[in-house]
Amino acid sequence: MNRDLMLRRAVERQQPWDLVVVGGGATGAGVAVDAAARGYEVLLLERGDFGCGTSSRSTKLVHGGVRYLRQGHISLVLEALRERGRLRRNAPHVVHDLEFVLPCYRRRDVLMYGIGLKAYDLLAGRNRFGRSVMVLPAEVVRRLPTIRTKGLRGGVVYHDGQFDDSRLLIHLLMTAADRGACLLNYATVTGLVRSNNAVTGVHVRDAESGTEFVAAARVVVNAAGPFCDEIRQMANPSAQPMLAASQGSHVVLDRSFLPTHAALLIPETPDGRVLFAIPWHGQTLIGTTDVALSSAPVEPHATETEIAFILETAGRYLARQPRREDVLSTFAGIRPLVKSGGNTAAMSRDHALRVEMPGLLTITGGKWTTYRSMAEGCVNEAAKLAKLPRRRCSTEELRLHGYHADASDSLGIYGSDASEIRKLILADPSLATPLHSALPYCGAEVVWAVQSEMARTVADVLTRRMRALFLNSRASVEMAPRVAELMARELGRDSQWIAEQLRAVDALANHVTESR
Repeated sequence: MNRDLMLRRAVERQQPWDLVVVGGGATGAGVAVDAAARGYEVLLLERGDFGCGTSSRSTKLVHGGVRYLRQGHISLVLEALRERGRLRRNAPHVVHDLEFVLPCYRRRDVLMYGIGLKAYDLLAGRNRFGRSVMVLPAEVVRRLPTIRTKGLRGGVVYHDGQFDDSRLLIHLLMTAADRGACLLNYATVTGLVRSNNAVTGVHVRDAESGTEFVAAARVVVNAAGPFCDEIRQMANPSAQPMLAASQGSHVVLDRSFLPTHAALLIPETPDGRVLFAIPWHGQTLIGTTDVALSSAPVEPHATETEIAFILETAGRYLARQPRREDVLSTFAGIRPLVKSGGNTAAMSRDHALRVEMPGLLTITGGKWTTYRSMAEGCVNEAAKLAKLPRRRCSTEELRLHGYHADASDSLGIYGSDASEIRKLILADPSLATPLHSALPYCGAEVVWAVQSEMARTVADVLTRRMRALFLNSRASVEMAPRVAELMARELGRDSQWIAEQLRAVDALANHVTESR
């Protein structure tokens, strides 16, 4: 994952790539892993940082979707439950079991939700994470000490998966690189190359150097998420949009609001969704909303209306009502929902695969949990379009980069790469110093992010290699100068670059905390 080498390889290549993948989020990374694992030659291009959009802004759950079960999307739930099991087997350092408690304030709800979650267990079959049980009020309080007890009639305990989305994404990209894929962040596709009414490549501009080049391709895969319509319209300016954008926002509170290893499921919200409050990296994460948008912003932000909605809804179930001043950070992501009519909350999270014209294949929709099965179908279709040699998909049991069964230590989320980070500390003990007392990160992680994970800006490190800005924006601003200093040393940048980076972090932190 050395960007200079990747860029040189992409610019100097004379032969067409088997696949050029546009988009460096979950779907694009999944396609790159699948194709590279089959032995195809792959170039992935991302105009910002890897995962800078929706794929780093999820609710951090690998789940079948209890809400989709209630809506009757049984096939989607079955697929997601299968993929959930595969993800935990293939990346146990990033994906783990999480216990959820659904408190009930009406006796009939205990039975109703209990039966529904038993059905969830049955659908999961051998991929079940744990057995759901109906419990008495005292047991609900034991597992959720800060739950509102007035009127509590019992609850249901069930199990689903939790993960760190950005960390999984980076390890997917490293898996693809391990198998020969070429990956570039900050590489913008400015146009499509066409010949005989077919797409035969892409025009690319490297944002750092300004270098422009053409990447020829046997097939171009459009995996640009909420922005896939922009790529489609490069091929056909009159193409009708196929996506309905929906914003989902989250707030982060101190751990004292949920001082437990269990998560809280709020089964009913005024907008017809469910709300999750989950322990995450030592804080409490609560989300999400569903707000229809006319277009997808590049940098979405939680609105004050959404923040108030989350805090008020969570306060109905917590003994202590969270207030605006309790919010440590916020973040928002854009769901790329395939248009099907109706409001966005009712739209399925299923995906769509569409051949736009010879040489251009679009994949969009879906969700993090099903990225692998989406990629498998996409690569199957791409291979047909490009007339590539037929090769079997191997990702069902493919262990992802960093695979390690024990993720219990402070660097456990890096998996087997944790030993490499410790080597950095042995070489320079000052890198073991915590970057901030409120967050669990040290200088060696910054150096590793630059050397081996293609981090190019301070925001890349604070938001997507670490999760600092999404956990505590004020602490992130305070540790940013040290992060910038370490990055400048690794990248050969000057004091002007450091100043520019710190201004950018200040602006981003203001959006995260103050919103709009």
